Amino acid sequence: MKRVLVYNTALLTASSLLMQGIAMAFQVWLAGRIGPAGIGLYQLVLSVTGLCATFAISGIRFASTRLVAEELGLEHPGGVRAAMGRCLGYGAFFGLAAAVILWELSGPIGFLWIGDARTVRSLRISALSMPCISLCSSMSGYFTACGRVWKPTLIHLIEQLSGIALVAFFLDRVPAGDIEKSCAAVTLGRAAADVLSLALMALAYLFDRRGHYRDQGAGGRLTLRMLHIAVPLALSAYARSALTTLQHLLVPRGLKAAGFSANSALAGYGVIQGMVLPVIFFPSCILAAAAELIVPELTAVQVRRDEKAIRRTAGELMRLSVLFSLGVGAFLFFCADPLGMLIYGSRDAGRYIRILAPLVPFMYTDMSVDGCLKGLGQQVWSMGINIVDALLGLLLTWQLLPQYALAAYIGIIYATELLNFVLSAGRLWKVTRTL
Repeated sequence: MKRVLVYNTALLTASSLLMQGIAMAFQVWLAGRIGPAGIGLYQLVLSVTGLCATFAISGIRFASTRLVAEELGLEHPGGVRAAMGRCLGYGAFFGLAAAVILWELSGPIGFLWIGDARTVRSLRISALSMPCISLCSSMSGYFTACGRVWKPTLIHLIEQLSGIALVAFFLDRVPAGDIEKSCAAVTLGRAAADVLSLALMALAYLFDRRGHYRDQGAGGRLTLRMLHIAVPLALSAYARSALTTLQHLLVPRGLKAAGFSANSALAGYGVIQGMVLPVIFFPSCILAAAAELIVPELTAVQVRRDEKAIRRTAGELMRLSVLFSLGVGAFLFFCADPLGMLIYGSRDAGRYIRILAPLVPFMYTDMSVDGCLKGLGQQVWSMGINIVDALLGLLLTWQLLPQYALAAYIGIIYATELLNFVLSAGRLWKVTRTL
């Protein structure tokens, strides 16, 4: 099992580095093509579609991972097919519901909620992605639990490359400087790639299921177990995503209240959210892979009640996370200016990279802590902490941004990330010491 975990972690890490590198290069090109204001507008669209995607997924990715891992850990392989049938039905229902809601409410959301009519077209296009996202999440959770992560990894790489090609194709037909049409072109390219990803994921799942899990026998109380995992996680995810979306929508409004013009507010928001934070999080894909794969590993040892293995596995991941994140944080701090100029040709980007670099050890280690909590069945606690974090961010954005502008935004990022880390690490320490 440990050899499989190491292999899958290495595979996910390598693929994540490749995909993050491609995404970074694409982001640089996109920033040059549509400008900081265009990036800012697109980030606002993403903040809303992210909320809808949260509703579409409704906890099913983690639920399918945990449910399938439980069946395998209990040596009930016949229950895998039955478990996935329920997970896919759940995903289809919420994915279609999210699509209908986003399509029907795109006008009011764009005009009244975001306050920018240029987002309506992009929101409507994004509705097409919602069923694809939910169903792909269900099947991706299945592959993670079964230890065959190379299949969704390859599909996500194909999706990314095809999405970039499609975005470039659609953008080439948009007049330069037209922010609304540029944003819609990017959204359309991504939506088309989501459709392709669903088709490939469905084929991979059907062939994998046929080859490994032919038995039809069902495990006990699968529907109730799925709902017990997914529903609390979904409700807490709704709350956190809604608070985070409101916070992001308040940022340009707060900057305008502080004296920025509409496009300057979008540009300032776009530099930090769409340019600097992707650089900050780029190396984190190494830990993100380990944090994702630790979930079925900890679930399996938990159902076997192997307390020593739980402490050993979680402790090894924590030590790796601390050492790696300290190195990355130091590198980003001392190389911030060259990175900002090399990647974006922007001194402002380099300055914000240096400002946020000391936060990297807390951000990265918190990812690993979150993975351990989910693997130990503490997902509701984890999401509760995330809700507190998001609520604090929303309140601080509302109160401080109109007075202190971008300085307040940086301070808010620090406050919320540190709070999340302290609460999550405290919960993990308590759980592993009381097993």
